[in-house]
Amino acid sequence: MDRLRKVFDDLKPSFSSGGTFERWSAIFDVVENFFYSSSRRTFGLLHIRDASHVQRVMVTVMVATLPALFYGMYNIGFQALSGAVEGGGKFTEDWHFIFINLVCNYDPNSFVDCFWFGACYFLPIYAVTFVVAIIWEMIFATVRGHEISEGAFVTTILFALCCPPDVPLWQVAIGISFGIVIGKEIFGGTGKNFLNPALTGRVFLYFAYPSYWSGDSVWVALDGFSSPTILGIGAQEGLNGIQSSYSWMEAFVGSIPGSSGETSTLFILLGLFLLLWTRVASWRVVLGVLLGTLITSSVFNLIDSDTNLMFNVTFLWHIIIGGYAFGLVFMAVEPVTGSHTNPGRWIYGVLIGIMVVLIRVVNPVFAEGMMLAILFANLFSPLIDHYVKESHIKRRLKQQVNL
Repeated sequence: MDRLRKVFDDLKPSFSSGGTFERWSAIFDVVENFFYSSSRRTFGLLHIRDASHVQRVMVTVMVATLPALFYGMYNIGFQALSGAVEGGGKFTEDWHFIFINLVCNYDPNSFVDCFWFGACYFLPIYAVTFVVAIIWEMIFATVRGHEISEGAFVTTILFALCCPPDVPLWQVAIGISFGIVIGKEIFGGTGKNFLNPALTGRVFLYFAYPSYWSGDSVWVALDGFSSPTILGIGAQEGLNGIQSSYSWMEAFVGSIPGSSGETSTLFILLGLFLLLWTRVASWRVVLGVLLGTLITSSVFNLIDSDTNLMFNVTFLWHIIIGGYAFGLVFMAVEPVTGSHTNPGRWIYGVLIGIMVVLIRVVNPVFAEGMMLAILFANLFSPLIDHYVKESHIKRRLKQQVNL
């Protein structure tokens, strides 16, 4: 590693200010920071001294996604291999199977077979997401003359985990491009975007190519196999239909069809504990979302409905189905697009909790509500913080007058 460090040190002057390759300094920085922490430090009276920095925060988030990521790869394989054994579909025998056949014996009871099968589907999705996102980041960083933010790496993993296992890779490229460019870069890049880039790309694909991103056949990597998600079942049959198809523990552990990293509330919660322990995530936002969900779902349970069976879905089911847990842990608490004041975080979280249940229950065509609820709250977070600050100012002024 000392030799590698020397290589970077020898090359750095050529990519620094006044060097031959100064224009490409952003690309050099991203390669160097892949192996070493940045040596750059900020100075001045207005900077807060803290051991934490952007790179460390982003690495923490990426580590927090690993339990859901690894389980997601296993579950992709388990769902597909189990479906094939049940005779509900057939394998596509496309290019994925060049790699699958190297290890997999197609046994749904084998952890290795399931994990390898899922990895052969998930890793290409992540590879395309990563390459396309970094290319866009390099283009904007080069044009603007600034370094590439580590936030791009987190966006890639979150977006990939939101994807169905058999999504076409060209759509993956389009989706992450939309999220990076439209959701972030046109507003100035990391720290200036008001929408979550991963969710922006995911929502775009849902509405642009609904046949690939909704429906019963997209959640299992198996041709001709129909396996509806719990939310899909709930929209048609209500809570009784959900409970007749899956137990609460199955849904909590995540042995159900769904997007690559969104099915297991259990493994997502492991990531949440890390984010809360390192204070990367705000507990106020987390509790606010849960509180908003509890209140709204309880109101619908009390009202009840004979025509809309989603009214009967309880709080304990809402929090473990769809993308609720994944959105709560990795996107609702995202610091850039969320509220920055403590009272604002409570309001922001409650707003998400209310909206996710409203969209799921009241909207007749859109079963999942978490990603739209978070994007909706993203739009209001600056307004929430504005009125919180105005309230503080008025209260302080009133106290001064009373003195």
